[in-house]
Amino acid sequence: MDEGEWLAEKFEENRGHLRAVAYRMLGSLSEADDAIQQGWLRLSRSDTTEVENLAGWLTTVVARVCLDMLRSRASRREEPLSPHVPEPTTSPDRDPEHEAQLANSVGLALLVVLNTLAPAERLAFVLHDIFAMPFDEIARIVDRSPTATRQLASRARRRVQGAVVPDSDLTRQREVVDAFLAASRRGDFDALLAVLDPDVVLRMERAPEIRGAATVARRAIAGGARAAQPALVNGAVGVVVAPRGRLLMVLDFKITRGKILEIEAIADPERVRQLDLAVLKE
Repeated sequence: MDEGEWLAEKFEENRGHLRAVAYRMLGSLSEADDAIQQGWLRLSRSDTTEVENLAGWLTTVVARVCLDMLRSRASRREEPLSPHVPEPTTSPDRDPEHEAQLANSVGLALLVVLNTLAPAERLAFVLHDIFAMPFDEIARIVDRSPTATRQLASRARRRVQGAVVPDSDLTRQREVVDAFLAASRRGDFDALLAVLDPDVVLRMERAPEIRGAATVARRAIAGGARAAQPALVNGAVGVVVAPRGRLLMVLDFKITRGKILEIEAIADPERVRQLDLAVLKE
C-alpha cells in the first residue's frame, strides 16, 4: 500500500468523527461535508510523516476550516435574528438513517442555542465540552491563550445552560400563530396578551424595537392582520402579509413555551427573496 492509499484509508477511518465535529460546529450536514472535503484536500497536500496523532491532526484541521466558515457566515450577516436550524436533508449519495441518527444525537434545541454563540465561543465549547479536547490544543486553533480559551468555553457554557430554546413542534407553533392572528383581527387585547411573552420584542427594519406585551399587542391590533396568512418561514411557522396576492411583509416568530418571545417584520425585497416560504391553509 502506497502512502496515498494509507492516508485515504486513515481518513475514512476518521470520517465519522470529523463529520460529527463539523456538524456540531456548523449545524448543516452539507456544510459539514464541505469542511470534511477541505480537510481531505489539506491532508493530501501535507507532509504528515512527523504527525504522531493523525486523528487529532485531522480534527484540528477540520475545526479550523469550520471556524473560517463560521466567521465568513457572520461577516456576511447570514444568521437571522431568531436562529432557525432546518432539519438535515438527504441526498442520493448519503445514508438517510445515518444522517437521522447524527441529527438526533445533536438535537435541534442545542443547535439553535449554538447558533447564538460567537464563532470562537462555539468552537471552544464544542471541542472541549462535547469532544473533550484539551484547552491548550483548542487555544492554537482560535489563536488565544489557554486561559482565554477556557473563558470562551465558560462563557459559551453559561449561555447554553441559560438559553431560552424556541419551541420546535410545528403543531404548537401553528396554534400560537393562529391565536395571534385571530386576536389581532378581532382587536382582542386580552387574547393577544395571552399569547405574547411579557418581554416580547417586535423588530422592524429601520425602526426602533418595540418591547413589552401591551405595546406589541396595541401595534398588532392597529395592523389588523387582515391580509396576513400563516406560512412556513424557513421551516418554522410564521406569517406572510400579502394583500391582493402581493407579498409585502413576512413576520418571523420566535415561540417559547407557548408564548411569542420575538417577532421580526421583514419587508426588504432582497431579504424576503432569501426566505424559504410556503403559505399554509387556514
